[in-house]
Amino acid sequence: MRLGNLGGRAVLIRDARALDVEKASGGIFSSRTADILDRWSEFASWGASADYSDSVAFDEQDLGAPIPEPKQIFAIGLNYHDHAQEAGLPSPEHIIVFTKFLSSLAGPNVTVELPGETVDYETELVVVIGEKAHKIDVANGWDYVAGLSVGQDLSERTIQRRGPAAQFSLGKSFPNFSPFGPAVVSLDELPQKDGLRIGATLTGPDIDGTLVVQDGNTSDMIFSVPQIVADLSQIVTLLPGDLIFTGTAAGVGMGRGIFMKPGYRLTSTVDGIGTMTNTFVA
Repeated sequence: MRLGNLGGRAVLIRDARALDVEKASGGIFSSRTADILDRWSEFASWGASADYSDSVAFDEQDLGAPIPEPKQIFAIGLNYHDHAQEAGLPSPEHIIVFTKFLSSLAGPNVTVELPGETVDYETELVVVIGEKAHKIDVANGWDYVAGLSVGQDLSERTIQRRGPAAQFSLGKSFPNFSPFGPAVVSLDELPQKDGLRIGATLTGPDIDGTLVVQDGNTSDMIFSVPQIVADLSQIVTLLPGDLIFTGTAAGVGMGRGIFMKPGYRLTSTVDGIGTMTNTFVA
């Protein structure tokens, strides 16, 4: 099951067609994805046997953020072994957490206005919480996840590194700096959910062809999805619809000496989940 947001209404997506949830369910479920996440188990049961005969073709450019108003957005730093190595830092012993503010959230294929000359990319697996979680065990971590999506944790590195203390949340929260989508994919569609290929390519006016900038696998995570969910829940209460950006693999621009320029197009992919493309403008 793939839950999306088309024109501000919750839809199920299959074979490039969209089924309006509220209409198809006869009003049993709301057109708001936030309401659906509050009833995730019930909705998942309905969605598993939904009738797609009334689905319609749509333009992917019209997709919004699958969860447009999460109560909380968490992000995990330095969570891939190869990314820690390229940063010249030891793998952390505990999760490194920051937040991305709601105003930075965007749909999957938005255009991003560059606020400076040091905007970097980080392709990430995004976790969507499906059940309230507090002080849970790692062994049960997946039970609290509604689904997974693709995200970009864009960063203005100059702001992020501005002292005297780092400003991670500010540097990563400009408008459209948290695009994600195209849909939330339920776990039953992802038999290899612990080992998904994740990557990004870049094209632009001064790039010859298509440049592969990231090519990793979520199995290289230092802290797995269940570990992240469990560790966060020891302190905060996770709520249905909350988002967790789970960190990025090696290949980020800062390590390569590549920052986003006007005319660049960044395509981010997680196998089994989907692809999104962001264009950068001055």
